[in-house]
Amino acid sequence: MNRGIAFRLINGIFLTVLVLTMLLPVLNTLAISLSTSLASMSPGVKLWPREFSLEGYTTVWSRIELWRPFLNNSIVTIFGTFFHVFLAAIAGYVLIQHDLPGRKLMTTFIIVTMIIPAEAIMIPLYIVNRDLGLLNTLASLVISGLVSGFSILLMRNYFLSVPKSLAEAANIDGAGHIRILFLIYLPLSLPGLATVTLFEFVSRWNQFLPALLYITDSSKYTLQVALRSLILQADSSSSSYFLTPNIRMAGIMIALIPLLIIYPFIQKYFVKGIMSGSTKE
Repeated sequence: MNRGIAFRLINGIFLTVLVLTMLLPVLNTLAISLSTSLASMSPGVKLWPREFSLEGYTTVWSRIELWRPFLNNSIVTIFGTFFHVFLAAIAGYVLIQHDLPGRKLMTTFIIVTMIIPAEAIMIPLYIVNRDLGLLNTLASLVISGLVSGFSILLMRNYFLSVPKSLAEAANIDGAGHIRILFLIYLPLSLPGLATVTLFEFVSRWNQFLPALLYITDSSKYTLQVALRSLILQADSSSSSYFLTPNIRMAGIMIALIPLLIIYPFIQKYFVKGIMSGSTKE
């Protein structure tokens, strides 16, 4: 057998197994969530709903009121992602200005912040939020992670791929930095923006630790904290309300749906953006 054919065959088998390890848990979760309460309690892996029913979704959405943390999560994710991308774009644009004093020092400092683990500054951040009166507010979750060295450097690298002559021509015509950024750099950097947006959207939608630290009011819970409470309630023997597997799996699927919806629309930009941001100097 030709070596090239053998390699492609082995590679195809390996990738198929890899895809199945990620796909089967999702299919099992979906199948259980669409089953009746009784059918969902039967043991074994399910790839198709048994006794199709939407009672898990209606129960977790209305009776358990998962809509409230879903709304909180949406607010935090939308506003947090918007401001994060906006600030990363501005900072990235500033770092490409050759006449900026201390530009290399600033870039080095940003890189240094990326090696500091979040756990090392967890307590100081909690104290800052407490002193500012932000505990038990969604604002604390929006502000958390508002800037990122990775996002700034990715936007900087992508802006460097934009022909400098375009900015110089706009400057000669009287355009200032704000107009140059919004009318030239951002429209030509959609893949980079999509990359940062997708990373930040997924990160904020799945955000757990900041919400667990800063929020104690159940009405301000975000989706991941609410799902944790849902699982703990289901595992607790003292719970007065028995949560069947279809209810828990319905909650997980509700958390996955926005990510499954947004990814196909920006996938082409994401792939191009991450490759460009990783190769430009």
